[in-house]
Amino acid sequence: MKILIVNTSDSQGGAARAAYRLHKALLNEGVDSQMLVQKKTTADETVGGSSTKTGKGLTKIRQILDGLPTLFYPNKSKALFSPSWLPFSQVIKKINAIDSDVVHLHWICRGMIKIEDLAQIKKPIVWSMHDMWAFTGGCHYDENCGRYKNHCGCCKALGSTKQNDLSFSVFSRKHRYFKNLIIIGLSQWLTHAAKESFLFKNQRIINLPNPIDIHLFKPIEQKKARQFWNLPENKKLILFGAMDATSDLRKGYHKLMESLEKLQHKDGELVIFGGNEPVKKPKFKFNTHYIGQLHDDEHLAMLYSACDVMVVPSFQENLSNGIMEALSCGRPVVGFAIGGNGDMIDHHKNGYLAQPFDSNDLATGIDWILADEERYRQLCFAARNKVINNFAAEKVARQYIALYQSLISPP
Repeated sequence: MKILIVNTSDSQGGAARAAYRLHKALLNEGVDSQMLVQKKTTADETVGGSSTKTGKGLTKIRQILDGLPTLFYPNKSKALFSPSWLPFSQVIKKINAIDSDVVHLHWICRGMIKIEDLAQIKKPIVWSMHDMWAFTGGCHYDENCGRYKNHCGCCKALGSTKQNDLSFSVFSRKHRYFKNLIIIGLSQWLTHAAKESFLFKNQRIINLPNPIDIHLFKPIEQKKARQFWNLPENKKLILFGAMDATSDLRKGYHKLMESLEKLQHKDGELVIFGGNEPVKKPKFKFNTHYIGQLHDDEHLAMLYSACDVMVVPSFQENLSNGIMEALSCGRPVVGFAIGGNGDMIDHHKNGYLAQPFDSNDLATGIDWILADEERYRQLCFAARNKVINNFAAEKVARQYIALYQSLISPP
């Protein structure tokens, strides 16, 4: 069995890390897996893609050019919008030359693949959705617009009031060329949204999660972890982090700030990773430690273990790597009851699901987790077990292998 995993990057971004983890899990199960990326940053020989300065420069140019059509929309929100119109990427030619049994697409935007080119792939296509882009008119999260259920236009993300706008055009192109796909919804929420969408209502849609290496993401002695990060040993540490953690509005940083002001627990400090330390720091009562961006899993596992609870106040979320990683390291998680959070957080068992988007309830959840030591130990134990039982790399990889096998040798 030969599988090709296709993603824009092999390490940068949540989708890249999830796709690479699946690739490694398949290799560990004896599958001939290869990965093809637009921007290669690892030294892994099983990953194909340009790692030269010239190649990286061309990739950056393609990323800029692909977004040019959105410049005609001055009222566009800060949310990512991908027209995927740029030709001549050579990716499809490389995909067909590898001649795998199954092509497994992940996140393929930022100039990597033109919408029309998907029809040229000659092998069965499995596509893991890391956000909503595959079935919208170009936005990656619809900001609860819901127009993908019928036909995009008057796009909220573009700030457009015209039906025949860029989102209408992108949606129409997808309707013409997105055929015969096996769609993977990583969370139950995204699986349901895909089934409701106009583009995918007649496609085969399956709910399968991302895998995680439970031998890497595991509990580490907290005192040792705090010493490693030079964090205080006598405080309750509240962790927040994501790509562009403090600047991406969807990640809910401002809701976290509101909730911290309302905490009853007075002996806490905040730890932030994934975002740069702001020039103008917010004024609130909690001391804050800025860790910056982390690019390797070992340091991430050490940071989760150093903290007491993770807070994920996102407004829309698929299957958060951060939540899964924290739980795997035996740390309870507080988040809003939205998206795929409920796939991982069991309310009052391994964390707390707050009412969307109630900062008072978010604060209640943090206080509840930190209030009782015996309950806290039980939460940590349940957090680790949730991941072992549902998301361990070995188990999840075998589910994907069964799917691939059904496409290669149908019953």
